[in-house]
Order: sequence, then C-alpha cells, then structure tokens
Amino acid sequence: MLSQEVVFERIGRYGVVPVIALDSADWALRLADALWEGGLPIVEITFRTQAAAEAIRRIAQHRPEMLVGAGTLLRPEQVDSARASGAQFGVAPGLNPQVLRRAQELKMPFLPGVATASEIEQALSLGCQWLKYFPAEAMGGVKILQALWGPFAHTGVRFVPTGGINESNLAQYISLRYVAAVGGTWIAKSDEIAAGRWTEITQRCQNALRIVAQTRSAAH
Repeated sequence: MLSQEVVFERIGRYGVVPVIALDSADWALRLADALWEGGLPIVEITFRTQAAAEAIRRIAQHRPEMLVGAGTLLRPEQVDSARASGAQFGVAPGLNPQVLRRAQELKMPFLPGVATASEIEQALSLGCQWLKYFPAEAMGGVKILQALWGPFAHTGVRFVPTGGINESNLAQYISLRYVAAVGGTWIAKSDEIAAGRWTEITQRCQNALRIVAQTRSAAH
C-alpha cells in the first residue's frame, strides 16, 4: 500500500478527484479506462451503493496504475471493507472519530469531511491536515472557505472541497493555495456511465486538467 505522503502528493498533483457512485461493478474497469485516457488515473468510489467494494477490488486488481479510493465511509467496518478491497485512501462526508481512528489503525490515508471551524479544529487535533470541505458550494463556496482558512493558516491544513463544483467554478477553488484538489462528481455522471458515454467522461477529465494547469500556471 502507498504511504500517506505518496497518496496525498498524487491527489495534489492531479488537482481533481473524480467522485463516482457505481450501480454495477461491471462498469468499473471501463470507467477506470475512460478516466485514465483523460489523464486522470485516480478515482473515489463511494460506498453509497452495494457495488462499491467489488468495483474497488476490480480496479485495484486489474488497473493497478489507478489510484483508487473509497468515499462515503460512515462506519469503521466500511473502512475495513474498503481496505480489504484494495482502496488506497478513504474519504468521509463528515468527521467521525471512530471511522478516522480505524483508518489510522489500518494506516489508510484518510480525508474526513469538515464544514465548520470547530470541525477543522477537531480534525487537526486528531492528526489530520488534509480535509474534505463539504458541501462546498452549499456552505458558501470560496468566500466561506477563505474565511475558515484564516485562523488555521499556520497549521498547514489543506482542503479538498467537494459538492457543487464543476468546470464553471473549478478555477476559483484551485486558485486558492491551500486547496490541494477538488472532488469532482461532475466528471462522470450516473446516466453517462449507464449509457456507456465514455468519450464524454474522458473529455471532461481533459477539460478539468486543462483548467487546473492554466489556473496554477497563472498563480505562479
């Protein structure tokens, strides 16, 4: 398994983590190929469906070049299942100390979800510096994230905002130096996956990476 440093470095390098809910594990490999062809060899498969663990297992086994993670981990036993399936990192919508503790016991890189200053403070106290900010747009978007970051700037905290982000506002988030990456549910939508519209997914990956590259280049 990859170390936390390696996993987070790769997430930060790509700048976008496709967040996918798969209704069937049979689509897992074709999805992975579409993301890979678009230049995004990374995916977060959410535990919102029964197919999640098997989809992760197939990608980890047959597409080892992909960085595959598990999302929506709400219980410690889901962390066990995700790790056993081959997930290299875990993500949660909120901050559950029991879930986080289990991930740490398994040495699984983990991004708990936060939305308030108190949750950021708690996450830092539990040893997490990389945090999912969720739901980003509904909570107030970039403006609120900027305000929240201020009191914690000296801690080195990094955010992965998720929720309501797409091509139209991606640059606003990526331009913030403390945003390591964003979670992208817009990259591959359920209806596109079900219809096998893989070319559209590949194109969306390419568009997102172009925005990330242009924004980071302008920032420097």
